[in-house]
Amino acid sequence: MLKRLLFACITTQLLLVACSSEKPSSTFDIRAFVGASIIDGSGRETIANGVLVVSAGRIEAVGSAETVRIPADAERIDVSGKFIIPGLINTHGHVGGTLGLEGGHYSEENILRQLRLYARYGVTTVNSLGGDGDAGAALRAGQNNPDLDRARLLVAGAVVTGETVAEVKAVIDQNAAMDVDFIKIRVDDNLGSTKKMPPEIYQAVIDYAHQKGLRVASHLFYLDDAKSLLNSGVDFIAHSVRDREVDDEFIRMLKSKGIGYCPTLTREVSTFVYENVPDFFDDPFFLREADPQVLEQLKAPERQNRIRNSEAAQQYKKALEVASVNLKKLADAGVKIAFGTDSGPPARFQGYFEHLELELMAKAGLSPKQIIVSATGDAASSLGLDELGTLEPGKWADFIVLTDNPLEDIKNTRSIESVWIAGNRVPERKQK
Repeated sequence: MLKRLLFACITTQLLLVACSSEKPSSTFDIRAFVGASIIDGSGRETIANGVLVVSAGRIEAVGSAETVRIPADAERIDVSGKFIIPGLINTHGHVGGTLGLEGGHYSEENILRQLRLYARYGVTTVNSLGGDGDAGAALRAGQNNPDLDRARLLVAGAVVTGETVAEVKAVIDQNAAMDVDFIKIRVDDNLGSTKKMPPEIYQAVIDYAHQKGLRVASHLFYLDDAKSLLNSGVDFIAHSVRDREVDDEFIRMLKSKGIGYCPTLTREVSTFVYENVPDFFDDPFFLREADPQVLEQLKAPERQNRIRNSEAAQQYKKALEVASVNLKKLADAGVKIAFGTDSGPPARFQGYFEHLELELMAKAGLSPKQIIVSATGDAASSLGLDELGTLEPGKWADFIVLTDNPLEDIKNTRSIESVWIAGNRVPERKQK
């Protein structure tokens, strides 16, 4: 009896030792990225010969090699001569509905496919502003874990519409049941072709959403509507003002309220660019993810003629010029610019259009530093994402490793060597 008891105790102790010393399935718990220039997304100076230490999906330490102690058991990843920036945050996209050039394909499979596509282009978070369902909400709810290797998702549910207060409240209630991140409204007449949501209705939407603890983002076009929405308490401006140049009053309103202004310049581009074959159809950075069948459809002469002869397309082409002027004026005035594209609907190519937006922001006159902050730290703060956007201890380790310096040319954000989300390397696209 005593021998059996002694044997059981020894066996138990051996099992405890084995369990305590067992390594997890991953080879390393801690990774240290060493030697890169680190652009942290805050607007501060670049950290030369930097070290970024990641543990359990989050940043443990960041700084120069002289100031950061690397844990002895860390996996060292040599990124000497490269550049690290935070993952890009798209404050206005749409996820899950499009397949090819068709809408109506919302599913978990399609959402995940698109989030992985975004991630491969370095877009590590997408705020989906409308058209979201339960599948997106479920994926969003489970994404804050150290195993994540695809883009993060925020959802807004159904775009709120209705002609009465009761009708809009009913849509808000449905969205609230999904625990959405934003409520989305549209205050626009689509160049005079539709009825615009009246002030008494969007005021009711904003008030009721705020009662439920929900923020409101608004699609808009006109400066007067933008001012009225700000006075009504809207939380996010989801498009450029495109009818005329913004004025000092609008600038003061945005700055005093700390509201993010989202340009979505590529939204305008998408309305007219297919009147001809776009230059980017020859860009390898675009072609690596593009579907050849979709490109052939967009090249069809009858489609191009239809766009070429579209009065709306030509008006939006002019609106892009106004939007670009306004973006420069607002950025120079110190307004918080929240990077966004409205990508996701047909022919607004997810991932690539984000890099096209960066390029358009540079053409509008913003510096690479301004653009990077807009697409990282300011995008995160505009969405209330305290754990994302900048490379600081305690935040999620979502970042891009680049081979070329984006502060010299914003198009160098396309020199992606690797993308990391929660400290996990985003898988490359599987070749067919």
